Amino acid sequence: MTFMIGKILIGTLVLVAIVVAPVLYFGYQFLQSGDTYGEDRQIADPQTLRSTKQGNVVGFEDITGTHTWMGIPYAATPVGDLRWKAPGKPAAWDGTLEALKASDRCMQIGSFGESRPPEEFGKAIGSEDCLYLNVFAPKMPKDGLPAGEKRLPVMVYIHGGGNVAGYANQFKYSGRNLAKRHDVIVVNFNYRLGLFGWFAHPALNHGGSPEDRSGNYGILDVLAALQWVQDNIAVFGGNPHNVTLFGESAGGMNIFAILASPNGRGLFHKAIIQSGLPVSIPMVQAQNYIEDAGIANSAREITNRLLISDGRAGSREDAVSRQNQMTDAELSEYLRAISADELLRISTSEDAQLLPMIFRDGAVVPTTDLMQTFSDADRYHAVPIVIGTNRDEFKPLFVGDRDLVTLDWGFLPRIIDPGYFHAVTSYFNDSWKARGVDEVSMRLVASQTDPVFAYRFDWDELPTVLGVDLSQLLGAPHAFEIPFVFESFDDRLMNSIVFSSDNIPSRTELSEKMSSYWAEFAHNGSPGKGRDGTQPEWRAWSEERGEGKFVMLDSERGGGIRMNNEAVTFAVLKQRLLQDLSFPTAAAKSRIYDCVLKGSPHWEAEQFSALGGEACDIPFFEFLRL
Repeated sequence: MTFMIGKILIGTLVLVAIVVAPVLYFGYQFLQSGDTYGEDRQIADPQTLRSTKQGNVVGFEDITGTHTWMGIPYAATPVGDLRWKAPGKPAAWDGTLEALKASDRCMQIGSFGESRPPEEFGKAIGSEDCLYLNVFAPKMPKDGLPAGEKRLPVMVYIHGGGNVAGYANQFKYSGRNLAKRHDVIVVNFNYRLGLFGWFAHPALNHGGSPEDRSGNYGILDVLAALQWVQDNIAVFGGNPHNVTLFGESAGGMNIFAILASPNGRGLFHKAIIQSGLPVSIPMVQAQNYIEDAGIANSAREITNRLLISDGRAGSREDAVSRQNQMTDAELSEYLRAISADELLRISTSEDAQLLPMIFRDGAVVPTTDLMQTFSDADRYHAVPIVIGTNRDEFKPLFVGDRDLVTLDWGFLPRIIDPGYFHAVTSYFNDSWKARGVDEVSMRLVASQTDPVFAYRFDWDELPTVLGVDLSQLLGAPHAFEIPFVFESFDDRLMNSIVFSSDNIPSRTELSEKMSSYWAEFAHNGSPGKGRDGTQPEWRAWSEERGEGKFVMLDSERGGGIRMNNEAVTFAVLKQRLLQDLSFPTAAAKSRIYDCVLKGSPHWEAEQFSALGGEACDIPFFEFLRL
């Protein structure tokens, strides 16, 4: 008996070692991944000396042979009286600025998703002094820069992160490979996030400019970075008359707003929107108390929480009374005196975790809904546009849904019913495509003469790890196309977990084609057949039968790159949902109905009640409805 118990114990320990050790290893690899680039090559190269309007800068030669400049200020530091104001011009400097190291990231909460180390999780990190950018260019001698029509196209990237997290210096955003292989200049930058980037208290900035009063400070930072490009990019060999603005997720959402902004006209000439959504809210919701049509994260409600937190009010009722008694000058002074860490803590507390929204302030962003705006080319900046989504945007969101995914051994996710799992997640994935790509593309194509090119990223050749088939569990999820575009794969995280000898060849092939399409669009306003003209033709969205609407980006194993004519609209989704017999209960179907259709003209109260009347219980979809 003792011998048998010993064998069982030894067997259990071996099994734990086999299962747990890889998990710990992969977790360690993830936490060490993707943070920065260039750190070990920060040696000033005299050939990178450039003269900007603020002063001379010198960068370094990257290990790939790319010239790189990091941490160049593009705006004044937004602290003190400049907090919650439109960004000012950066100060000039004497001598030569050594642009060898990226700036601090903008204020945010440290998180697993942004590859921060465990000691930063849940803590305030970054700085308000963060409005800096990085430039990547092919290697060019300082006395041999291209001029005139020979200057290179410029690609300006806006990082994602829900407008609450992220920073330009992550490995996956390195523009060195795009710059070197496709003769473009790549610029990326930090912009104010969360409460620092979107805050519209009516007491702030009386007598200031409409931009100061807009509350859309993160959008204004993007516009300031674009203005810096107009003022300075020529000295890096870039063409200020050929600028492509591109970004993913929140970055794409911000591009939708900038397309509609009168402040953006003339600052860029093409746009690429990766997994963005055209969402915004009226100022009444951004500013007011909940009783006065404000939202939970309105400026008034955030200020209530601040007053309670610092002991000036004992309850929300007391805070409302206190706010109403304070003058605008007193409120302005109070809010600007609060520490950045405290502002971040309060604005990201459990009762205020909604993502920041873009405000229809009437100056920076129009007062009309963005989807309505895109129905009239005279009301937005009509340019050639690439717009797309990933096939399985929302799949990772459902890994924690115990009705769909169980945990073997307490930690290994297993899909309970694959057919039902894929059916349910497809409604959410397609709702993103309907809102963020197909329906907006239809409006754009009908209103402007410049072409619109749409895509869906389908690559899902993920491995099976510890018995978990990641290709089924995650598929082609949100943000996964980013390293494909930049040809910038993190050799620690991705090559340790996601990529292997089985899928790296197809990954590399598709990545080279995607970056080539993106660069060709930057060069000539159409992705066409890529830079070398040998790839499958990516044609513009057409309403003509058989012409194709969007391109599917996949490896040969997945069917290859090909055009598809099947647009997804909310009307199509509704019809599909009503006819779907796979739901186990009416309540389950009604929840999907509410999540997917609420906020669109296709949601009907009577029909919703007839299905079961169970409301959507996924908080993120409150954001999508706005």
